[in-house]
Formats: sequence, structure tokens, C-alpha cells
Amino acid sequence: MKRIVAVHLLNDYSGSPKVLMQLLKAWTKNGFETHLFTSGGREGFLSGINGVKNHFFWYIFSPNSLVRIFNFFLSQFLLMIKLFFFLKKSDIVYINTVLPFGAAIAGKLKGCKIIYHIHETSVKPRFFKNFLFGVAKMTAFKIVFVSEFLLKQESLIQNQVLLYNVLESKFTEQADRFQNREKSEKIVLMICSLKIYKGVNEFFTLAEKNPQYIFKLVVNASENEIKNYCQGEELSDNLQIYPTQTDTHPFYQEASIILNLSQPDLWVETFGLTILEGMRYRLPSIVPPVGGVTELIANGKNGFLINSKNTDELSEKLNSILENPNVYSAFSNASYQKSLEFSEDYFEKEAVKIVSNL
Repeated sequence: MKRIVAVHLLNDYSGSPKVLMQLLKAWTKNGFETHLFTSGGREGFLSGINGVKNHFFWYIFSPNSLVRIFNFFLSQFLLMIKLFFFLKKSDIVYINTVLPFGAAIAGKLKGCKIIYHIHETSVKPRFFKNFLFGVAKMTAFKIVFVSEFLLKQESLIQNQVLLYNVLESKFTEQADRFQNREKSEKIVLMICSLKIYKGVNEFFTLAEKNPQYIFKLVVNASENEIKNYCQGEELSDNLQIYPTQTDTHPFYQEASIILNLSQPDLWVETFGLTILEGMRYRLPSIVPPVGGVTELIANGKNGFLINSKNTDELSEKLNSILENPNVYSAFSNASYQKSLEFSEDYFEKEAVKIVSNL
């Protein structure tokens, strides 16, 4: 059995390491020898996966852009050297996101089959994106995309495949135990990174416009980072902000609706895993009108597609869902039915197929 050497830059509790965790579990379950290279010193979805052999390389994220880019390129040089002495020609190098380009160079030099798993293309600045995607185009044997939108947008090589993100059975089992329970409050939920382009400020505005609802924002950030971001902001009393959570189930359980307010001109969502998780909890959604997230939401059926800049329209649709029981019930049921298409069985079968017969 060939070894699969998976590589990811920064282990945390965001979407891309979660997907890689699911891949690693599927491969180990099906008898593959799996190795994981990621930066050390952090806990995340890639920590302590049974059957996976862990290897760490140096990388420190810095809020200073110049230090961050220096650290990044240094980390990739160190990763390249480390992998060059570790890899065998028969290995499959599985690179999660376009960032760990050092793994692609080492794999190419050793004659390995290289697979890229691309979650998004909103890489800035432009020259940095051109560099990273250029390395992927030159080195990849196969590229996996997380949505039809992304696959069509980035035509890099001929051997490209689609693998939708899905929900773990552990997640769906817990969600399905919490069905049709009465909710005492109407809570609007958004889970995202603490970034302007994720629509955090638009969420603040929406909360201010709708004092009749509770707005809960869960961000992948520390308490101190939240404090710095909100410094100088006058936040409404009905807005609650939470730092990184290892368990988001309680938030989905109490929520009435889930939002994704990413700004299409700055950041196009290529899938929307938190939206899918909310759908499993029967939550209607409001999401941007472009990107992979539109493959989850049918406008007017299980949610609405609205540009986050249109806060008046957002408020109108938010109220039309939450204040109309018949509409809410129809959207809720449609969300749940759509979520059933994204099963772990489908994911495991496709994950094994991707690395087989190489």
C-alpha cells in the first residue's frame, strides 16, 4: 500500500484542516499508511488523529505582514528540505490548500504523484496568488476542488475532480438528535473568521437594525483579537461575540437562522461548511449570490442569495423568514433535505477513489 503524505500549513479549527481531517480518517480506515506534515505548537482539527503519523515543521503566524511573508517563505524552505529526505518516489503527496508549495517542489524533485486540494482562490496580493497557483499548475498530477464553481473558475490542469465538503457522521448524529425542538428566542448566527471581507461589520449593522433579535457571532479568533478588532466600534446590546469554539453544536441548537455575509468583491465563498452544518440543524440561510455556497442554497426555497452590502434587503428577508411561521417551516425542511446529499459515505468513497490507482 502506497503512503499518503498530507501537508497543511496552519492547524486550527477552520474549514480546510477540518476537511483534511476527514480525508485522513477515510484513508486510514481503508488501510492506507498516512503521514501528516503541519506546523507545530497549535491545537486544531488535525491534532491527535488516530492512525496518522505526525511530523511538524516550523511556522509562526505574525500579524505583521512583512514578518508573516518572511516566516511563510522560510517555513516552506524548511518544509521542502525536510520532505526531500523523507519522501519516497512511490509516495502520494497530498497538499491541502495552495499554501504549502514547498511540499510540491520536494515531491516533484522526488518524482512523487502530487495532488492539490483547493478550497478557495481568494489569495491576495495578485502576484502571490499567481506564484502559488503557478507552482500548483507545474507540479500537480491531480487537483481536487470543493465546488463546481471553483472547478470551472480555476482550470489549471486536465486532471481535475470535484469533492464536495460533507458533514462527519459524528456531527450529523448529534444534529439529528436535536430536531424540532422549541426555541424560546430568535437568534441570528454567523460563524466565520474575524475579517472585514467576511462581512463582520455588516453583521454588526444588521444587529443594530434589528434589535428584536439576538445576534451571535462566533469567530476564529482570541478574546484579545476580538477586543482589538472592535476597538472604537459602538456595538448594539443584542450582539454577542464569541472567540474560537471547539464545539459549535450549542450555537446551532439555539439558532433560528444562519448567515454568511462575505463580500463578493473581496472574498468569494467557494463552499460554505458552516452553512451546511446549519442546514443539518434545519436552519434557513442568507448567503452571497455568487460562489460555491450557491450550490447549497436555492433562492427562495431554503434561504436567500443577497449581497451583504444590501443591508436593507438583508433585514427585509431576515424578517420575512423569522416572522412568518409557514415560510420558516418550509425553508427549514428544505434545508435539512438538501443537507442529506452531503453524506460521509459519499465523501469516503470519493476520497479513496482520488488516491487509488496512481
